[in-house]
Amino acid sequence: MKTFSLSTHSKLFSVPESKKDYLFVGSSNQPYHEEPYRAESYAIAYIKEGTVKLTAGLSSWMVDGPSIITLGPSVIRYFTKTNELLNMDVIFFKDTFLLERHPDLFFLFKYDFFGNNGLHVLPLKESYYTKINKIFELIQLTQLRNEYHGSELVRNYIFALVYEIDTYYRQLGSEISSINGQHPLFTKFRQLLSKNYMNEHKLDFYAKHLYMTPKSFSAAIKKYTGRSAGKWIDDAVILEAKVLLQNKTLTVSQVSDVLNFSDQSVFGKFFRANTGVSPVEYRKKLD
Repeated sequence: MKTFSLSTHSKLFSVPESKKDYLFVGSSNQPYHEEPYRAESYAIAYIKEGTVKLTAGLSSWMVDGPSIITLGPSVIRYFTKTNELLNMDVIFFKDTFLLERHPDLFFLFKYDFFGNNGLHVLPLKESYYTKINKIFELIQLTQLRNEYHGSELVRNYIFALVYEIDTYYRQLGSEISSINGQHPLFTKFRQLLSKNYMNEHKLDFYAKHLYMTPKSFSAAIKKYTGRSAGKWIDDAVILEAKVLLQNKTLTVSQVSDVLNFSDQSVFGKFFRANTGVSPVEYRKKLD
């Protein structure tokens, strides 16, 4: 599947391409790629001031600074411009870079805020704003000076960021649900959906696994989120379809097969019903 490489990000942000497995982007470079995509790298973005709209997975946030955005490679995302003011630093890094000398190859999987669970935006209170700001300043200084141990320093600064973000989440505790708008039932549904939407498109499957009737399940999800469970399922499939259709090496028929539709015609009708255009028209729009 097509993903954004570090090279693609350097072009998107208009910064020199890094020869290493990480890329630092300063606040003067602002991304507005408004089609959904995945990346080969992890990303930690520090919104210093201003606002940007982030869509990650099936959720959207108006992110006001100071805040942290965390995104793992599996997360489909895009940014939308809201105004001219946006002061943001981003560090992109591959897991191979961060874990080069680390004994635990599954280290990053321990942190939910990199996964598909809606914990992507963390507003920063003053005490954490100060600490996060200093770490990003150190990364930027190391990048600018091209220091002898530059890669090792950046690697350790990223570890510091991960630990600081995790500490902050743990201290917030019960506040996290309200910050990210999560309800226990919806959280379980989101987890189930993220694992099964490629193959399971029917409401009955999710209701059964959550021990509810389809009608009561859909009503409950709509009450908590404003969207029916069926709409969440359709949106997940459409989001994946858009990412797959950007990969020109796949035919529309192959995209249909990947998403477990019975044939290309059924997929085409589903895509048009949810987007207003056919899969072929969507591809032409991207050119």
